[in-house]
Amino acid sequence: MSKTTRATQVLSQSGVAFTIHTYDYDPGAERVGLQAAEALGEAPQRVLKTLMAEVDGRPVCVVVPSDREVSMKKLASAFSGKSARMMKPADAERLTGYHVGGISPFGQRKAVPTAIEETALAEALVYINGGQRGLQVRLDPKDALKALKAVGASLIA
Repeated sequence: MSKTTRATQVLSQSGVAFTIHTYDYDPGAERVGLQAAEALGEAPQRVLKTLMAEVDGRPVCVVVPSDREVSMKKLASAFSGKSARMMKPADAERLTGYHVGGISPFGQRKAVPTAIEETALAEALVYINGGQRGLQVRLDPKDALKALKAVGASLIA
């Protein structure tokens, strides 16, 4: 597995301090984020999952703890929209340039507005997908917020 991805390159170029962590990705896992947390030996609230959605038809990126679900109403509100829905996996892969299970908010093919669950910002360090299945980057969530020019918002149901 290569430990250099578009995501890690973007983080390095941005001057963000991060460490790389790998684990055995299980494509059959019912919930990939929880499987990653268990494999890394970390609490699920510190291992964040990256989801692609649409708010009023526009693509957005959502980063939330792996053990939580996104509230579509709160997601729409975070982007001043009326309605939100999850993006189809094929559309998410085409837009981001990453495979589902390896989608990172960093280094996506096309930059889109991003929101990070506000409770995750209280953690000292979090894990976020590094752009490849089985590859996570550990960093300060506030650095992720700045690097992504993201908003912190209440997003979970």
